[in-house]
Amino acid sequence: MKDILEYELKCCNGPKSAPKGDPVLSVRDLNVSFATEAGRVDAVRGVSFDIWSGRTFAIVGESGSGKSITALSVIGLLDDNASVSGSIKLQGEELLTKSDEEMSSIRGARISMVFQDPLSALTPVFTIGEQIAEALLIRNPDMPKDKVRERCIELLEIVGITDPESRLDSYPHEFSGGMRQRVVIAIALACHPELIIADEPTTALDVTVQAQILSLLKDLQAEMGSSSILITHDLGVIAQSCDSVVVMYAGRVVEKAPVGELFANPRHAYTKGLLASIPQLSSVRKTKLPTIPGQVASIADFVPGCRFCQRQGVPVEELTERPPLVEVSPDHFVEACPRCANL
Repeated sequence: MKDILEYELKCCNGPKSAPKGDPVLSVRDLNVSFATEAGRVDAVRGVSFDIWSGRTFAIVGESGSGKSITALSVIGLLDDNASVSGSIKLQGEELLTKSDEEMSSIRGARISMVFQDPLSALTPVFTIGEQIAEALLIRNPDMPKDKVRERCIELLEIVGITDPESRLDSYPHEFSGGMRQRVVIAIALACHPELIIADEPTTALDVTVQAQILSLLKDLQAEMGSSSILITHDLGVIAQSCDSVVVMYAGRVVEKAPVGELFANPRHAYTKGLLASIPQLSSVRKTKLPTIPGQVASIADFVPGCRFCQRQGVPVEELTERPPLVEVSPDHFVEACPRCANL
């Protein structure tokens, strides 16, 4: 697997010039908490990043690390019991101060989301054509019916659906998993959004279809000039598709870097653990794959200091201060815990 990752880094995701202008999306000191019967739960704390036009930004980490909560904060789809602070700006426009009605006009039109399970993302009682048309009419409510149908057919052609005109009248259950995901992508692209958020878009698909979907997303992004956030636990996907990456653990950013730099020179113990757990094809292994010791820290079990130290059994009374993110090389930041980071 390591050999494959190195190939993908060199051949599929080559170096790009430095970004120019202002970022499409700028997130600063994002904090998300939830009011529960047991009290307040801090799910995301102090997350900051920028995404530039035409770039793919990855958020990686184990389940419960805060990846999806971060993405849902951007698109404004958190539950009512959520409290969000910080700043999220789309093309310089603050999103956190917008009303639900204002965010509804942004979703689908300027920010789109591709969810993990395409079957649950599609409505079973409406045809594929009706669901794509609904997305189109968000931005173009006066579009004539014949133009809507033409655009729906065009979108299905773009995402590789064969015989698109007849498939418009099909229902989601009549498509395979890979074809349903293509339909979800068509809906996401309907209004030429500035930002596409893909939350584990290939998890439910087999390896061959995964590669097809990732290639499709990458090609369409390049063609449209959109930016994207890819949420995944698959480091191979990151190597193939992304420009920069944030590694999250227990609601915090522990490392942030360009993809090639992160794979070549990981600095945080958690990042190293994720990379070490990847199977390698270049050698025969007779032992189990390395695992990260300890249990994943619960977001409900808050400590102010390093959360990864907490996982490794460091006494809580020693974890009194959160380590800062420091820049160890150009655009490469790591949470500067003396126990966990190679500074």
